[in-house]
Amino acid sequence: MSDIRLRFAPSPTGYLHVGGARTALFNWLLARKLGGTFILRIEDTDVARSTEESVNAILEGMEWLGLDWDEGPFFQSDLFPVYREYVRTLLEQGKAYRCYCSAEELEAKREAALAEGRKPKYDGSCRGLSGEPAGKPFVVRFRAPQEGVTAFDDLVKGPISFNNEELDDLIIQRSDGTPIYNFTVVIDDATMRISTVIRGDDHISNTPRQILLYEALGFPVPRFAHVPMILGSDKSRLSKRHGATSVMAYRDMGYLPEAMINYLVRLGWSHGDDEIFSREELIEKFTVEGIGKSAGVFNPDKLLWLNAHYIKSGDPARLAQLLLPFLLERGVNPADGGPELPPVITTLQERARTMLELADGALFYYRSEVLYDDAAAAKQLTPLQFPLLRAFGEQLATWEEMTPGGIETLFKAFCAAQGIKMGGIGPSVRVALCGVTTSPAIYDVIAVLGRDETLRRLECAVTFIKGKTE
Repeated sequence: MSDIRLRFAPSPTGYLHVGGARTALFNWLLARKLGGTFILRIEDTDVARSTEESVNAILEGMEWLGLDWDEGPFFQSDLFPVYREYVRTLLEQGKAYRCYCSAEELEAKREAALAEGRKPKYDGSCRGLSGEPAGKPFVVRFRAPQEGVTAFDDLVKGPISFNNEELDDLIIQRSDGTPIYNFTVVIDDATMRISTVIRGDDHISNTPRQILLYEALGFPVPRFAHVPMILGSDKSRLSKRHGATSVMAYRDMGYLPEAMINYLVRLGWSHGDDEIFSREELIEKFTVEGIGKSAGVFNPDKLLWLNAHYIKSGDPARLAQLLLPFLLERGVNPADGGPELPPVITTLQERARTMLELADGALFYYRSEVLYDDAAAAKQLTPLQFPLLRAFGEQLATWEEMTPGGIETLFKAFCAAQGIKMGGIGPSVRVALCGVTTSPAIYDVIAVLGRDETLRRLECAVTFIKGKTE
């Protein structure tokens, strides 16, 4: 295994959203491509907002996507003593200091700076404080350099630099003793030996502060790759109003993990004009250099197209496992009777775009009573069709080859004997078996239902017609 070490470090304050999942995916792909290590770290220093429910939602989302991790999950809340020790070290070295300014004082300074047209950064009034007020609460601030430049060569954006005079003295520990994100992330990435940090470009402004902390603590600085944000169709930042943004919400809407993986990786990364990639192909072809500099626009129609592709080409046995929960939600359990699920899926996957559509399409196979669409029944289940349906059932009862090809041969022989075309019997049989005029190929339906169930449904249709004439 190489010394390449990458991480995904979500905050457990909500679900695993689309943007976070793409960040995790990019890190995972690079680790797998280079034979490196992928680490999962839960950044739960915001004790008030972090929840166990959110942790479980993140883990569930990662597992659903198949983004397995090599180390972790690590929790920052378990490392508070470590962070305090590093704070103590910086204080002893004079690289940090205690700040006793109250929230009210800081707000007044901020308003005054804005009123004077100055950047509202901390004025450093506690930097040279000699005496320490007894019993007064304090935060700990990092003593940042006030001149010079902090620069780094971003793997996506290219060279980026910041004037140090624009950076204020960052708080690294709150008055209650809990550490701040920009401090903990440096300690964690350094002690976990993270070599490359791939994250959203909303973190670019944090990077110079973090680099200064790395240097102050004597840690090597990792490489940074800042990925553009994902935008909604109106070019604003992706949010709930653009539709579901939770990865698991898409699962519940009937999307497959391979479709989501394929879509997310193409939402900001490209390899020529190729659109569809297997997981193995992504690992082989992925490079940080392929990540674009501009934001990706989330296109639900493109995701739906990809999902339809993966359903159409999917293994029916695997799709059956994924489909079962959707059927159970609809009160259908194939184990209670009816055809095996994989053959059912084979008849439906050509047209289904989501697992929801696949589940709805499968229901007629498992209903003990066919639910006739009124318009379809009025047109196809008529006294004129009565003798044809009965005759077709009689011929089916002795027909030996119950494969789709054999059923097609049966229909051709029946139509020839009756002197009719397929349109004279096919739609009526379809409504008799399915209840509607649109269904999978009727040859496939009969083959999956089997002889006995098909004959039972034909007899029910005949009885239905007789009931209309009596």
